[in-house]
Amino acid sequence: MKAQINDTEFFYTESGDPTKISVVFIHGFPFSHAIWQQQIKALGDNFHCIAYDFRGMGESRVGDGQYTLEGHVDDLVALLDFLQIDQAVIVGLSMGGYIALRALQRNPERFLAVALCDTRSEEDDNAARIKRANAAQAVKKEGSAAFAEGFLPAVFSEASITNNVPGVGMIKQIISKNTPLAIAGNLIAMAARTDTTASLKDIAVPTLILVGEKDQLTTPEDARNLQNQIKGSVLHVVPDAAHLSNLENPEFFNARLLEFLHSTK
Repeated sequence: MKAQINDTEFFYTESGDPTKISVVFIHGFPFSHAIWQQQIKALGDNFHCIAYDFRGMGESRVGDGQYTLEGHVDDLVALLDFLQIDQAVIVGLSMGGYIALRALQRNPERFLAVALCDTRSEEDDNAARIKRANAAQAVKKEGSAAFAEGFLPAVFSEASITNNVPGVGMIKQIISKNTPLAIAGNLIAMAARTDTTASLKDIAVPTLILVGEKDQLTTPEDARNLQNQIKGSVLHVVPDAAHLSNLENPEFFNARLLEFLHSTK
């Protein structure tokens, strides 16, 4: 389905029972709503599930490619308004977690609970900003398919690359279909994002934290830092998974997510 909000066309899927609690899934960079298929299937009709492609990714429009995290939060809130959802649970992975944390900081009244997956609150240091700038230049020069080839080893464990051929292939295809302009624009948005660490103590909704035990981008240590600063939060380390823990070990991930969602009812 498509929504025209903030001068851009967004793609989203909607499933489950609309009278139940709404759960909004925010994918990571540079993916799409498709990464959440197994989670949405697991939730079934017990929840009202929304998964959308944020600006520039998947089937949402690219626009001018000049993105910010603030703009992504604007889009999330506008999508909730479009769908007439007053309050929702948000599930954000990686960059989706950055969006979720800033949304909680700006619009806490719109959220019932949050699941933060393979993410962190700190802003980039200078080395990370330079790395993202170089990656933005490279993808515009070499293309999305080449970017995908280099990106896969950073987000999957070695075992997943060998054994989870369908999952790895899906992610490769999603990245390759995204335009270089949109990939570069979202790299720059992440490099320019604000640090949300100081506001972690103010998060007053139930919080689940999930992280792959082999995640090298947003590490288990990063996840423990979140847990230590978010009052009452629950942390689970996902075995046999790296940065895409929801794809690499969906059984464990889904079980913990369902436990959490049922506990928030």
